[in-house]
Amino acid sequence: MASLTTEINRRRTFAIISHPDAGKTTLTEKLLLFGGAIHVAGAVKSNKIKKTATSDWMEIEKQRGISVATSVMGFNYGDYKINILDTPGHQDFAEDTYRTLTAVDSVIIVVDVAKGVEQQTRKLMEVCRMRNTPVIIFVNKLDREGKDPFDILDELESELKIKVRPLSWPINIGARFKGVYNIYEHGLDLFTPDKQKVTERVEIKDINDPAIDAAVGNADAAKLREDLELIEGVYPEFNELDYLDAKVAPVFFGSALNTFGVKELLDCFVRIAPCPRPTVAEERTVEPGENGFSGFVFKIHANMDPNHRSCIAFVKVCSGVFRRNANYKHIRLGKLMKFSAPTAFMAQRKDVVDEAYPGDIVGLPDNGGTFKIGDTLTEGEELHFKGLPSFSPEMFKYIENTDPMKTKQLNKGIEQLMDEGVAQLFINQFNGRKIIGTVGQLQFEVIQYRLLHEYGAQCRWEPIHLYKACWIESDDKAALEAFKKRKHQFMAIDKEGRDVFLADSGYVLQMAQSDFPKIRFHFTSEF
Repeated sequence: MASLTTEINRRRTFAIISHPDAGKTTLTEKLLLFGGAIHVAGAVKSNKIKKTATSDWMEIEKQRGISVATSVMGFNYGDYKINILDTPGHQDFAEDTYRTLTAVDSVIIVVDVAKGVEQQTRKLMEVCRMRNTPVIIFVNKLDREGKDPFDILDELESELKIKVRPLSWPINIGARFKGVYNIYEHGLDLFTPDKQKVTERVEIKDINDPAIDAAVGNADAAKLREDLELIEGVYPEFNELDYLDAKVAPVFFGSALNTFGVKELLDCFVRIAPCPRPTVAEERTVEPGENGFSGFVFKIHANMDPNHRSCIAFVKVCSGVFRRNANYKHIRLGKLMKFSAPTAFMAQRKDVVDEAYPGDIVGLPDNGGTFKIGDTLTEGEELHFKGLPSFSPEMFKYIENTDPMKTKQLNKGIEQLMDEGVAQLFINQFNGRKIIGTVGQLQFEVIQYRLLHEYGAQCRWEPIHLYKACWIESDDKAALEAFKKRKHQFMAIDKEGRDVFLADSGYVLQMAQSDFPKIRFHFTSEF
């Protein structure tokens, strides 16, 4: 049996993040293609090919061509075991992405060469910076017209606030795109547009090799040498430690759709990306190489298999070895549990696993709603992993049942989708109505769609004018009661039964804060 250290060192767990449409899911597909995990890449948007992308398996994702939930895919590549978490790019699902970033050791950011850095990418980069997560940038769609590569590098530095270092360099762009020079390995890759095959490589000794002139022509070869000289002059030499300390982001250029520049990215990535790192718990820092198993739930997904109403909790293994049928302690509930069918994922395809190592993501069947996001499992030690925020929602609507015969299905559906962290549920204490709060408009559509297609329940939305939901608490019981009495029309409870104040304007919230100094107002549910 392989030693724990060997297994940890060969693991690479990372997330792919980007703005919608930058080509994130396509890149994931191509990485899977190189890992031999799939044999034909599915075009995410193409209607000609009926096969949809492996990582977008929910019905609504196939129809819309966007990723709604993070999917997890594991495969072997050479000596490495790779775990990719493909995240939704759409900002309405940012919360799912923020949580996923707590479960990875590094990140690949995809940037569209024509659009450059977009707002969502900036926000996600902030989360990476907060957690000191190492980042590699893949500039995509070079076979289309776009910005000058040097301008892109400047933009990456100023917008993402991180130093960059190109490790590959494009020869032209758009219609004149001829290929990429691999600075990291000193190789030249010539571009032939093909969605399934990998490109030819020209063996060269160094940048002055006449083979380059023969391959791309004298003018382009001269420009390439000039560009590289400029790069060597402007950017310090690539240093792996700076990348691991999240001070420098290596940059690769390519076209994911045409499987171009992807292998270079992957080869460099497995070599330099960090293996699983220590995880910070409230009690102490947990090292991956410790003997005792520990892990936390960072995501819950209802109905991965529409034929069985099943919930699956995604657990990131932080230390030790997770074993099937072993007893583990569920810290929040304080009880021992064993799992007879833990699974590893290839998007929707699941295989039962006997053991999993730090960095791996295990799916645990959760039919009784045993798990919540942030729950910890250990061999007995009391640990609480931290940093899984849920944000105060920005949009609110009443949810109403349109088919009284299906009340049970609707309630079960709402409960399971809320456990997933798709949105938050508040029950108004004044009229007993259910209010759903989300970060974006699209989530309402997804909830409505999934309730209908996965639970057979129909709902409709009714407008409610709210500014913010804030959790309130106080050490002074009388002050809390007085507040709740005065604001009884605006009081709700969340799923955990905690008090929530629904402020209908910024002014009302400000007044409440100054009129009731003994009340603490919280804007995330972690306090």
